[in-house]
Amino acid sequence: MRVMVFAKATEDSEKGTPPTAEAFAAMDRFTEELVQAGVWVAGAGLKNSAQAKRITFDGASRAVSDGPFAETRELIAGFSIWEVKDMDEAVAWAKRSPNPMPGPSQIEIRPFYEAADLAEFLTPEELAAPPHEGLRGRLGVA
Repeated sequence: MRVMVFAKATEDSEKGTPPTAEAFAAMDRFTEELVQAGVWVAGAGLKNSAQAKRITFDGASRAVSDGPFAETRELIAGFSIWEVKDMDEAVAWAKRSPNPMPGPSQIEIRPFYEAADLAEFLTPEELAAPPHEGLRGRLGVA
């Protein structure tokens, strides 16, 4: 099962305060453990929302909003994609993670939709088809 692990933003991350050198080193060590265990698929940190854009959809209409955005607790500061056997394994790995931010912070774990989850929308031939080519297929992106 694939999961996306979100490091939630904090007031410090939204101010652009970088993690300490020790925090970077701890995250590097943890990421290397994930890689060695075959869990790590991809990941990256994200710049603060002051450097972001939001596109709002309403039918055919599109509106672009510039950051920064309010509600820091709803923002994402980084993400990773893990391949795990189940949610319990994902939680076990996340509990081993160094705190991604100074002070209190949160990590959220959400499973990806897999082909079997979409079976009622796909034909048996589509379900049996090989994955997409290239990186999209390697990452299992629908």
